[in-house]
Amino acid sequence: MKLKLFALAAFGLLSFSSFAQFRKYSNEFLNIGAGARGLAMGSAQVASVQDGTAGYWNPAGLTGVKDHSQVNAMHAEYFAGIGKYDYLSLALPTAGNKRTIGISALRFAVDDIMNTLFLVEPDGSINYNNIQAFSSADYAFIFSLAQKLKETPNKNINFGVNAKVIHRSVGSFAKAWGFGLDAGLQIRANKWRFGIAARDVTTTFNSWSFSFTEKEKEALYLTNNDIPVKSTEMTAPRLILGVGHDFKLSNKLSLLAEANFDLTFDGRRNTVLSADPVSVDPKIGAELNINNVVFLRGGINNFQRALSDGDTLNQKKVWIYQPSAGAGFRLQNVRIDYAFTNLANQSNPLYTHVFSLQFDLVNNNKRKK
Repeated sequence: MKLKLFALAAFGLLSFSSFAQFRKYSNEFLNIGAGARGLAMGSAQVASVQDGTAGYWNPAGLTGVKDHSQVNAMHAEYFAGIGKYDYLSLALPTAGNKRTIGISALRFAVDDIMNTLFLVEPDGSINYNNIQAFSSADYAFIFSLAQKLKETPNKNINFGVNAKVIHRSVGSFAKAWGFGLDAGLQIRANKWRFGIAARDVTTTFNSWSFSFTEKEKEALYLTNNDIPVKSTEMTAPRLILGVGHDFKLSNKLSLLAEANFDLTFDGRRNTVLSADPVSVDPKIGAELNINNVVFLRGGINNFQRALSDGDTLNQKKVWIYQPSAGAGFRLQNVRIDYAFTNLANQSNPLYTHVFSLQFDLVNNNKRKK
């Protein structure tokens, strides 16, 4: 009797072969984002990010953290609370503000997955007491170093690097460890901002290992499921280019607009520019700054071609996209940000609420009046 196991359907990894190979959507949890500000701006961040979340978006931007350390934290829930995403970072500027050290941690997990491997007894009866729950969790730990290369009144050039450690686990069945490097550059000339973020520049490797008991192996065999073996998964490099501009609207109003172009090199994707091997995915965002106290944000990303709703006969494809919006509020050394993001598209919305907190560890005795 062939049993379709919901629990083991969570293993996209069961089909891995025993040798290293590129995966087009490997470590995809690292592409979600960090901080409600960036998510509200459609993830267009590499040219303008200047706070502690830069360790995620573009490590060069960490040089914007000056004089005091900064903590950033975010929590979000996806798919009606099934998936939980958490982010925490600490940015530590060195004396003289020439360098900044950053430490970031991310976790995306789906908890309470039902393992129905032993739901059916050998005699064919169903025993619900054999159902156990497990979690599938992805972790990333990012260690960043940013350096100022040039600083003048009209031009700044900053460089940064990331070393990231990845750990992924699926219950007690499978675990993976990975390592990768990122690099970033930011240039600010007058009111123009330019950014380059090279992710997984040396190719990121995930080494998977599996540990099934003999009883579990037998159940997999009897239900016509493959028994996975050790494997190595590789994530191809990607390059993100960004350009932004600051518009001075009045003494208390300014507008930042930014556009990013996400270049992937692993073959055709469903993006605006789709080619082999390079595909380009644009992202657009804007932020209205009101007296550096209130911030209003919006963005658009994830442009794709999809079948028009209700047009199953003509198979007509239209462009869809994911809009986002949000706001922020600063009170002395604390900033609270909110993002209203779209997981589907403008015609079939599945919205998610994201909150994040930024806290500057200011010494009260040195706080500027």
